[in-house]
Amino acid sequence: MFSPADNIFIILITGEFILGILGNGYIALVNWIDWIKKKKISTVDYIFTNLVIARICLISVMVVNGIVIVLNPDVYTKNKQQIVIFTFWTFANYLNMWITTCLNVFYFLKIASSSHPLFLWLKWKIDMVVHWILLGCFAISLLVSLIAAIVLSCDYRFHAIAKHKRNITEMFHVSKIPYFEPLTLFNLFAIVPFIVSLISFFLLVRSLWRHTKQIKLYATGSRDPSTEVHVRAIKTMTSFIFFFFLYYISSILMTFSYLMTKYKLAVEFGEIAAILYPLGHSLILIVLNNKLRQTFVRMLTCRKIACMI
Repeated sequence: MFSPADNIFIILITGEFILGILGNGYIALVNWIDWIKKKKISTVDYIFTNLVIARICLISVMVVNGIVIVLNPDVYTKNKQQIVIFTFWTFANYLNMWITTCLNVFYFLKIASSSHPLFLWLKWKIDMVVHWILLGCFAISLLVSLIAAIVLSCDYRFHAIAKHKRNITEMFHVSKIPYFEPLTLFNLFAIVPFIVSLISFFLLVRSLWRHTKQIKLYATGSRDPSTEVHVRAIKTMTSFIFFFFLYYISSILMTFSYLMTKYKLAVEFGEIAAILYPLGHSLILIVLNNKLRQTFVRMLTCRKIACMI
């Protein structure tokens, strides 16, 4: 029998899973249909499509992990299950982080203005090399996940040998704490793409500040399209920073939850909060992207008309 907390957790995580699949699936579907109609796809839509596929994988792995926690709270002491779950999570997590970073850098290069030769060269090259960049993101994520699997496999073998040499009390203390050392290490590595995104964010804010100073000298009272594009991109990147912080804090909570008396409850809470990152940021992308928002509005309008007939 599940406890009341488990029942609430299952309801919440199921709702997040449905919203996450629908939101990210909607972005992929709209871009795919547009790709078929126009026989080509823009760079930003191409990045969007790869990003939402990575996020669908991440949400799925996190939901599976949540279900396993409910059904088997001691999963983290059974290292064979732990290795499989953590390896898939590492791959999906890093792939999602690096593609999101590519999106943030792309916003900066395409929207910001600068006369620096390196900036102009990157701005010119980004559309040509985006396929290779995303392939590199896939390769990096795959490599890190394989390293994670090897590290945890070695950790599993070490504790399998230790079981023959220690009593039950000693095994409890040895089997959990070392397990979280590689977890903490791989969580720290995820800071690297976030720092790149943060740099892109501040450079874009600086570009907006400089642009605002310039248009004040030639103010005509009309709305400036470049300023609106800057603001929209900054809103998107700000939402990413907010949801990433929430995701990272939740990951840390789950990593060190073994120190808490309510271990299972802490993991469940962290899991629910962490899924808000791949779910919430994608919903923000829909709201702030003109094509995705207008397509969604047209869908709702057609549905209302169909209901009235």
